Formats: sequence, structure tokens, C-alpha cells
Amino acid sequence: MREKDIFKAIADPTRRQIISLLTQEAMPMNAIAERFPDISRPAVSKHVKVLTDIGLIAVHKDGRERFCHASLEPLKEVSEWVSQYERFWNQKLDNLGDYLKQKYGKK
Repeated sequence: MREKDIFKAIADPTRRQIISLLTQEAMPMNAIAERFPDISRPAVSKHVKVLTDIGLIAVHKDGRERFCHASLEPLKEVSEWVSQYERFWNQKLDNLGDYLKQKYGKK
């Protein structure tokens, strides 16, 4: 990824699955890779690197193992972006409800 774009990082379903796994518990790299038997270990490592670069995963060493855990603060940007559309659609649906009540009356 050329720029650190949270939306690009979470666009990939494998990366979303990795984030989901790590919200449950910290895991070593090998354990993450084992959860994706159809994907090569280097490919899983690349996904983890993208998530690490954007700050959604933090990696720490414990002996010879590299443990990953979720660090979800960057998702705040996504939440804020989505919330503006949530307000938009809530207003539209409220307007539709008002229109239907006015046109057809309360039942």
C-alpha cells in the first residue's frame, strides 16, 4: 500500500478475518497462518504487514515468537465516516415515515 489508508486495509476479506481473530486473543504468526490453510504463509504475512502498517495490529516479540494483537483505534476513522451516512439514512427514513403517516394516516 502506497499510503496508509484504513479503508484499503479493511477492504480485503482475509484481513478482516485476521482482525476478527485477533480481537478474541493475541496469536503468534504461525497460529494465524494455520487458520488460513488455503493461503500461503508469505501471503498471510503480507496481510499482517498491511494491518500492522496501518496500526490495526500490533506485534510484539516473546522469545522467538512474534505475537499479534488487535489495536482497533484506527477503525475510529471508519466509524466516523459511516456515522455520517447513518445520520443521512436515518433522516431519509424518518422523512419517509412522516410522508407515509401523512398520506395514509396512522393505523
